[in-house]
Amino acid sequence: MILTSEIIHTDPNDPGPRAYLVRQAGDELRPGIVLIQEWWGIEPHVLDLAQRLASQGYAVMVPDLYHGQIATEPDDARKLVMMTMQNVERVIHEVTLALDHLRADPRVQPKKLALMGFCMGGTVTFKVACRYPHLAAVSPWYGGGIDPEKEPIDGINAPILAIYGEQDQGIPVSRVRALEHALHAAGKDATFHIYPNAGHAFLNDAHGSYHAESAADAWAKLLAFLKTCFH
Repeated sequence: MILTSEIIHTDPNDPGPRAYLVRQAGDELRPGIVLIQEWWGIEPHVLDLAQRLASQGYAVMVPDLYHGQIATEPDDARKLVMMTMQNVERVIHEVTLALDHLRADPRVQPKKLALMGFCMGGTVTFKVACRYPHLAAVSPWYGGGIDPEKEPIDGINAPILAIYGEQDQGIPVSRVRALEHALHAAGKDATFHIYPNAGHAFLNDAHGSYHAESAADAWAKLLAFLKTCFH
């Protein structure tokens, strides 16, 4: 199996929005996934996740919402995410560009498109899923910045697999349960898993909150979820 990767400029009229596309070599039709970064930016961990998914047979696009900047320290990551999310409409636009690019790719099955993200990307995943109608699967991981009373959650029309850690100091379980309740009340197909021994960003083995057992189980659940949604 050979993986190919390339940088795609997703807006022909603007050189700023770009994304990494990772897939297996060849012209076989594949389901597509847009994967949204954590607050660090496009660091090796997020590219490794894209490669892991591509090795499972998916075409994976990772929009670079920081336009080339990468944080290595929490203070720098905090500044970058605050600056970026001040213009959340731009963020939503750039993720939408990535989704539209995958849908138009002749090597991607247009009706088999997933959206997922981590940390900041988990929040953005929820926001975009409320507005983008062409999704087959949605998987936000430890994304907390969505208020179901302010977001158009009725616009979500794909199954959701949401992943959280109970020990997350930034996202209280009460907030997670309130969001879960709101989605169910709106008639959405939403499954929430909260891992009791895990904190924030527990899948990321490059940072201190990694929890191997929870990470392995959550990743297995994600793969099963995608397989079901793309069946």
